[in-house]
Amino acid sequence: MRLTLGFSPCPNDTFIFDAMVHGRIDTEGIEFDYFLADVEELNRRAMTAEADITKISFHVYAYVAGNYLILDSGSALGHRNGPLLISKHPIRPHDLKEKKIAIPGKFTTANLLFSIAWPEAINKKEYLFSDIEKVLLEEEADAGIIIHETRFTYEKKGLVKIADLGEYWENLTGMPIPLGAIIIKRDIPGDIALKVNRILKRSLEFAMKDKSASSDFVSANAREMDSAIVNKHIQLYVNEYSLSLGTGGREAINGLFRIANEKGVIPPLPQRIFLIQ
Repeated sequence: MRLTLGFSPCPNDTFIFDAMVHGRIDTEGIEFDYFLADVEELNRRAMTAEADITKISFHVYAYVAGNYLILDSGSALGHRNGPLLISKHPIRPHDLKEKKIAIPGKFTTANLLFSIAWPEAINKKEYLFSDIEKVLLEEEADAGIIIHETRFTYEKKGLVKIADLGEYWENLTGMPIPLGAIIIKRDIPGDIALKVNRILKRSLEFAMKDKSASSDFVSANAREMDSAIVNKHIQLYVNEYSLSLGTGGREAINGLFRIANEKGVIPPLPQRIFLIQ
């Protein structure tokens, strides 16, 4: 059986998926035709249900939940690893409503969190996440939300932090911040979906036991070539919630959707959203 799979070139994704797409583990008879794309491109493709399995931002899940379920393994959640709001010049948080904000995509969780925290700040423009530092340095925007590797590089470029959106979320809820999910089409038979979840978890366990096995795939696709930064990226976004959401992870995801829906940022979701409950 062949299934299509989409994930990003970011180190946490290539680290997780390397073993399953390169035959390093038992895939139980399933072969994966995979493609790599920026997270916002993955979000947009999910809107048309292009891939059988795909990485997405939790934000966009509110718009694709009718077609997909969230797998128990592979997600990016955690503490102290949320998006950062930065600028070239210091800006007081209450002045943000008057500023032009660079965002890494309309459907990113970064934009969802910003919308929850500053609903009145509506002057936004979308950019590829890796271009936001440059946009701010050239003063094309007043402030910007950074994700992935750029959270490790902005200070060296003379940019300053206005707010940590992950910290904002944790102070608001006391829960880990849900960032990215791995989803699978609802019309895939349940036994196959559970098999995919097992394979994904097995792939991550393999990567954790032998971190060198995925290094070529990770480095070949990473935008930031500094190995120390790549390793920090993996350590930050791959954790116990990646192996299994567990009760705490599912509670955090439900909390994000509930708060965002109450604020009118996203529509209501179906009752069943997780493959494993």
